[in-house]
Amino acid sequence: MMILYNLFLILYTFLIRLASLWNPKARLWVEGRKDFKTKIASACLAKNGPIIWIHCASLGEFEQGRELLERIKLIYPNYRILVTFFSPSGFEAKKKYTQADMIFYLPLDGKKNAIFLIDTIQPKLVIFVKYDSWYYYLSTLKSRNIPTLLISAKFTKNLSLFGFFGGFLRNMLEYYTHIFVQDEASLALLKEYDVHAPISITGDTRFDRVIDIANRSFSHPAIEQFCTNNQILVAGSTWEKDEEMLEHLQQHIPELKFIIAPHEVSTHKIARLQKQFPNSQCLSTIEVDGIASKTNVLIIDSIGLLSKLYRYGTLCYVGGGFKKTGIHNILEASVYGKIVFFGKYYDFSNEAEELIKIGAAYSIDNPELFTNTVKLLLSDKSALEKKNNQAKKYTDDNKGATEKIMRYLEENRLLINSTN
Repeated sequence: MMILYNLFLILYTFLIRLASLWNPKARLWVEGRKDFKTKIASACLAKNGPIIWIHCASLGEFEQGRELLERIKLIYPNYRILVTFFSPSGFEAKKKYTQADMIFYLPLDGKKNAIFLIDTIQPKLVIFVKYDSWYYYLSTLKSRNIPTLLISAKFTKNLSLFGFFGGFLRNMLEYYTHIFVQDEASLALLKEYDVHAPISITGDTRFDRVIDIANRSFSHPAIEQFCTNNQILVAGSTWEKDEEMLEHLQQHIPELKFIIAPHEVSTHKIARLQKQFPNSQCLSTIEVDGIASKTNVLIIDSIGLLSKLYRYGTLCYVGGGFKKTGIHNILEASVYGKIVFFGKYYDFSNEAEELIKIGAAYSIDNPELFTNTVKLLLSDKSALEKKNNQAKKYTDDNKGATEKIMRYLEENRLLINSTN
């Protein structure tokens, strides 16, 4: 299997370099790793202090681990935090994040790269968020007895980990000092396949993150003016198929106003949305010129606001459910006590299934069903309030994963505060 794994690494490098000739994301992946040895070594020498290395595949995993990162930073300020990303979507969005001391792309796995990185940063603790395990990094960390944790992990049988060549991938899990899984199903699956690493069920750290965001004060006068005395549907992380559903809804319930925060905010994307919704304005426009009298759709043409915007919704919609990769983070909406709509692909989302069961979320696969369900909900305020309360209770009942992991760090003295 090592031969196949090394061939995969070689092939991946070749293909992504080839793709970088025309694909912007591939180009960022390649350019971001240039001269990585000098950059990482210089950053490590710039300041003193032990290092905690936190690795995230992309932006979603970063947000999943962010609450734990910030709690560690608060309680153990003598440690420096190094964050690595595999994908450009994570690195480009968070390269200026101030709570981390160093942020880099993860050099592609390989024996030399793993030895270089670990020799250079000499981490006292390593945390991988959810998945993205790499053989040479994990085996090197294990050989040096460096505590290495996998947090918020979720395992299902359709993962390659449990496929024909899954034995090699599962063996990597044995290199973790401790694995913190989201649910009992993940624990049972690992036991079924004889994974012997220590495992605990702690839940999903995303609940702690969204609760923290929701509890922070936020006000945006222009958006609040748009929402005043109106029923609002807030749609976040939308793709083209999602926006077709929203267009149909808007045509059939014209009195309902929309806030749409698309997944991509390129000039082309925003222009297409403005054409699709004729009575729309961009947030950047109303902040300067005010709200036109006919405006019934507000387009968010910047990033960083979405997780705070769901609070303004009477109802919420989360995009991605018409792509087989699945929906985006619906907890960002449900934490405010809001019913959430999404498309038909949500297989990788426990929370989607559980919110549907308690009547606080709806999966829709055609515009007529979407419109009829929204009309029904808006016509019965009492039923709507009850469902919203169920959504809020669900998120509140599932908090605490971060605290459990912090307790593990303290009980095992994996981190030591310099003041102690």
